[in-house]
Amino acid sequence: MFNKILIANRGEIALRVIRACREMGIGSVAVHSTADADAMHVRMADEAICIGPAPSSASYLHVPAIISACEISGAEAIHPGYGFLSENAAFVQVVEDHGITFIGPSAEHIRMMGDKITAKDTMKALGVPCVPGSAGGVAHYDTARTVAAEIGYPVIIKATAGGGGRGMKLARAESELETAFRTARSEAKAAFGNDEVYIEKYLGQPRHIEIQVFGDGNGNAVHLGERDCSLQRRHQKVLEEAPGPVIDAETRARIGQTCAEAVARIGYRGAGTIEFLFENGEFYFIEMNTRLQVEHPVTEAIFGVDLVREQIRVAAGHPLSFTQDELQVNGHAIEVRINAEKLPNFTPCPGRVATYHAPGGLGVRMDSALYSGYTIPPYYDSLIAKLIVHGRDRPEALARLNRALGELIIDGVDSSVPLFRALLAEPDVLTGNYDIHWLEKFLAQPQDL
Repeated sequence: MFNKILIANRGEIALRVIRACREMGIGSVAVHSTADADAMHVRMADEAICIGPAPSSASYLHVPAIISACEISGAEAIHPGYGFLSENAAFVQVVEDHGITFIGPSAEHIRMMGDKITAKDTMKALGVPCVPGSAGGVAHYDTARTVAAEIGYPVIIKATAGGGGRGMKLARAESELETAFRTARSEAKAAFGNDEVYIEKYLGQPRHIEIQVFGDGNGNAVHLGERDCSLQRRHQKVLEEAPGPVIDAETRARIGQTCAEAVARIGYRGAGTIEFLFENGEFYFIEMNTRLQVEHPVTEAIFGVDLVREQIRVAAGHPLSFTQDELQVNGHAIEVRINAEKLPNFTPCPGRVATYHAPGGLGVRMDSALYSGYTIPPYYDSLIAKLIVHGRDRPEALARLNRALGELIIDGVDSSVPLFRALLAEPDVLTGNYDIHWLEKFLAQPQDL
């Protein structure tokens, strides 16, 4: 086992890894920018090293500084968290070239799943159901028109190197295709330095269902059920829950086994998430995230496992600590992502937190790096907390969420908490009757947020 791990991240996910290290008796090293000198992950780690100025490009994304911090501290492994360099194959290769263990999948698998076309071709070959679409990248409008006609409208154009909804455009008819095609390529070039796009059938009312998988790198893998992430704004998840309200045990076992067998066949190591659109009882693969997800706590809650601990164990060469038969769903869990944003326009709202009080009680978990007097810097993602609740069933989890939101205090900055109070008053949310477009339609109406 490792003696010391460096966490190449910040905020609540850095704290999450530090806590796992502490329980395992492993030393932790925090890295931070000058803007994060007073951050909670810096305070809680066993050691802390400043790696650069506030911009992430000069600190959290600055590979030489992170490698140097490993060498200075004597850390044997790096946990990337999520975001930043967590899915950067070149970074993983540099880490391994320096004799440091990357706590995550291989550079090869990150590269394979980072390109949407390669990922889709790979999954199709492994027997995972995929959305009908182009056989590869589409470089010319004439080709796009032919492909779209074959698939049937509406279609969606996506950047092959995309993510977060960038480089993604909808064409409901041929009259919209050319503008959508050229705009998607332009956005992809600006965001990712790669203007290659592909085309898929656009599903009208799908849910977003993702399967948590875990492999040991030696051909063994399990699945840990699904998460429903259908409540989204601008392709960004807002609320996640497990198990999914519309997935029964038989369906869960079938798609989960398909995913576990797929990652086992490629020798995948560590945590991964295979994401699908789900409509009319059918699953359609869209992408695989080769890292820990923001919403991993809901899976931990219903299965009673520590996914970060398991990541560390597998990276150190240990076998999985659980079998598929031992993974049984227990109750229901919901997570809401709380951002420092001013509603209703969702504009970032950094600033000083005058008072912070986390909710507590049975079945309530708060993952946050906030504290009273902390100043949220303007340089990074606006996510400031994740509130996770667990109950015997979905109604109990919803009631617990409502109670916990009422206890939460974040004074001094605006947050997205009022959105969740409003959602818990909506019958569709209470019954689980929504798809990936529901929240956008809800927010398009006048709301008192």
